[in-house]
Amino acid sequence: MSAVVVFVHGLWFNGWEATLLRHRLSRQLGCLTRLFHYASVSADLTANARALAAFLRETRADTLHLVGHSMGGLLILEFFQTGPQTGGALEGVPPLPPGRIVLLGSPVHGSRAAQRLAQVPYGDRIMGLTAQELLLKPRAQRWSGTRELGIIAGDLAFGLGGLLGPLNAPSDGTVLVEETRLEGAKQQLILRVTHSGLLFSAAAAQQTAAFLRDGRFAR
Repeated sequence: MSAVVVFVHGLWFNGWEATLLRHRLSRQLGCLTRLFHYASVSADLTANARALAAFLRETRADTLHLVGHSMGGLLILEFFQTGPQTGGALEGVPPLPPGRIVLLGSPVHGSRAAQRLAQVPYGDRIMGLTAQELLLKPRAQRWSGTRELGIIAGDLAFGLGGLLGPLNAPSDGTVLVEETRLEGAKQQLILRVTHSGLLFSAAAAQQTAAFLRDGRFAR
């Protein structure tokens, strides 16, 4: 059976930063990986969610996993929980193939760093439309999707978030650990890495592969 992992990048990125992670996942899972690129600044949430829906519908696989970094994970949640689809199926379109989801450093309860950025001149424009909808206020209170969801957070506090003011809580330097916690997720894991380091860490790749393959993180 064919398996595909779709990676969804975060704000201001284009997905190439996840080349090493995708290579590791492909090797460890023996599957293909695909990059979903979207206009993280210039397009609004509805447009990006629709683009993700079209991309997933066109992906041919028996098993379809998704991995999202930072805001990319929030876009995945938006697609599965509040979009026009139910359980991954758009109206009038067959359901997507089964699979699992892993979020890497995704601030599901809003982002303190983003809120601070929005307060500086032109900060909201720098973030863009989708970020304004996903990062400035909490959205997901509980995961109610049918897919098993794993969450990985970092607690090595070195990153751009601190430049906007002290975070005063465990964080990966950009996203607070508490901002990544989501009730209803099957498992949540904390690694000693930074926000960007989640994409380059061998341990993060190994744990992501373990959850996608087995539905649980490796011990």
